[in-house]
Amino acid sequence: MGSIAAIAPASSPPALRSYHLSQNSGAARRSCAQAAKYCICAILVLSALRTFVGDASVVPTASMQNTVMVGDHLLWLKALYGPQIPFSHWRLPRLRHVGRGQIIAFRYPPDPRQVYLKRAVAVGGDRVEIRDGVLWVNGNAVREPYVLYSTPPRNRGRFEQMASRNVPAGQIFVLGDNRDHSSDSREWGLVPEQNVLGSPLLVLWSYDAPPAQWLDWSLTHQVRFYCAAIPHLFAHTRWSRTFTLL
Repeated sequence: MGSIAAIAPASSPPALRSYHLSQNSGAARRSCAQAAKYCICAILVLSALRTFVGDASVVPTASMQNTVMVGDHLLWLKALYGPQIPFSHWRLPRLRHVGRGQIIAFRYPPDPRQVYLKRAVAVGGDRVEIRDGVLWVNGNAVREPYVLYSTPPRNRGRFEQMASRNVPAGQIFVLGDNRDHSSDSREWGLVPEQNVLGSPLLVLWSYDAPPAQWLDWSLTHQVRFYCAAIPHLFAHTRWSRTFTLL
């Protein structure tokens, strides 16, 4: 009785295998190149949006409390204020001038590396003064329902009074809403209009943490802080402030 031999499948010819390998590697290279192209395009678009349209940043101090809280992550608009073209001193045309009562982000005149957030209370051509803690602009008392005073009147000190001064064209007089705890034009003077970067639109997210946690900008601290915040995300998020318009 004869035995039945097992017949093994014939292997692919070497030339055919080589063709399939080169075809697969070519497809992989094309996929990687396409993915890299999309990533580069996304990075360029995001960079352009951040440079010319808007930006997001966190508020680390209480100088604008309670209008803007420590830990508020703001989306602010810069497109209308002549954003600077990267790697140059050129700026796009300014489409909007700062108005009285507007909250603005600007480069701090004594140290332009720092960005401050304050309220513009007087602009070029205005006359501004403070009498017994009341703000007067062009001879009219300004109603300021947003202002926070955290100390009694007798302890507010020298900033309760400020002699009348004229604001030159192209300059802005700014104050913090947390009037007793704000470093502003009463202390260091006026803000040139070209220092203005934009104005905040809304609160994207607000997380309750002390100023010391936000003032350390080192990468290691920020990574540790945000990782530590994850377990407390729901408890410490100020949900009522999410998407609050400013």
